[in-house]
Amino acid sequence: MRLPLIFAIIGLLLSSAIFAQDNAYDQNWPQWRGPLATGVAPHATPPTEWSEDKNVRWKINLPGKGNSSPIIWGDVLYVLSAVGVGEKMAEDKKDEEPAGDGRRRGRRGIQPEQVQQFTVFAIDRNTGKTIWTKVAREELPHEGTHRDGTWSANSPVTDGEMLYAYFGSRGLYAYDFDGNMKWEADFGNMTTRRGFGEGSSPVIHGDIIVVNWDHEEDDFIVALNKKTGKEIWRNERDEPTSWFTPLLIEQDGGVQVITSSTNQIVSYDLKTGETIWTSSGMTVNSIPSPVNANGLVYMMSGFRGSALQAVRYADASGNIKGSNALVWEYNQDTPYVPSPLLYDNNLYFFKVNGGILTNLNATSGEPHFSRQRLDHIKNVYASPVGANGHVYLTGREGFTMVLKNGPEFNVVAANELDDSFDASAAIVGDAIFLRGHRNLYCIGK
Repeated sequence: MRLPLIFAIIGLLLSSAIFAQDNAYDQNWPQWRGPLATGVAPHATPPTEWSEDKNVRWKINLPGKGNSSPIIWGDVLYVLSAVGVGEKMAEDKKDEEPAGDGRRRGRRGIQPEQVQQFTVFAIDRNTGKTIWTKVAREELPHEGTHRDGTWSANSPVTDGEMLYAYFGSRGLYAYDFDGNMKWEADFGNMTTRRGFGEGSSPVIHGDIIVVNWDHEEDDFIVALNKKTGKEIWRNERDEPTSWFTPLLIEQDGGVQVITSSTNQIVSYDLKTGETIWTSSGMTVNSIPSPVNANGLVYMMSGFRGSALQAVRYADASGNIKGSNALVWEYNQDTPYVPSPLLYDNNLYFFKVNGGILTNLNATSGEPHFSRQRLDHIKNVYASPVGANGHVYLTGREGFTMVLKNGPEFNVVAANELDDSFDASAAIVGDAIFLRGHRNLYCIGK
């Protein structure tokens, strides 16, 4: 009689440990777009009102520049930055044209003029005190970036055991939580469209970390062992530059890797790298990251056109054009830079980079409301986030509008800070963390 009892106790302990691990993941903000990859913090209770004089728990100046969004695990916030060091290049030493496809520079591209330290910051999320900093690499960037961009736009990711800091052409670095580097991987140099810079972030599932590498030369997607950095598989791709972050979806005991690019949407098997299904692509400059819930995955983009597809991935196999797996499409008012927010059955997204908001019924694709102009927000790069029944919309001008989550357009608050914001917010516990051009804010009562 004792043996079955022992097995029952062991089973209970294992299931409790698994539940605790999953619960810990949901309580944190471990990756770009949060624990669910939808922009939602399911257990957080941040304030809805703040200003420079109200509900600012701490505010620190963060060295360097970066549009990388913070991630949080436990009591530590991790954020990446490119910190200029040494003298700036003299005007007569600067290249008139950036490398690669940047020959068609246009008015938006800027050129590197200073060596950059690609730096990882570990910050106490309760106090704002720096715990440690590590310089992953120091070099002069090989090509330009967007005039509103930085050389540190990729967000880090964690599995609760290690921190993975990604700087694109400057490499991927695995650190323990004391800041000791365990391994690094170099994928070469990207040549981005018009020298507009880089932005995709890595994703993790189990023992595998995935990096997507779409640019103007040879493209690929690669899976690595997260413990060693060794490649597991690599697939060639044929895409122009993209900036989206892949989405990992569990399905029938396996995991799909969803990529949302200009030529094709492709789902790969995480374990083998084999293609599971494909669909027609997005617009040029594919930036918004896909989201999923309730059996549907949503891909969208909005530069020089509008594209949004809702796919039932359990039914998807091969080329799904014309099949029942493509449930609905909505081809207007989609975002250029910001990713969508999927909160309950509400799919929120901006029109291009402007302060015009749409909320669709995520099941049917019918609008709850559309083309809703936001009074305080004119320009947007940051992706919307949600928590505790509220939606947070942050504009470049320093305003964050707070809406009640739901089918009706219901404004709760409009909050202003003395900074500009391009990075997307992170939410954990009773606080929301906003990275501005000059400062990193912890907003909490």
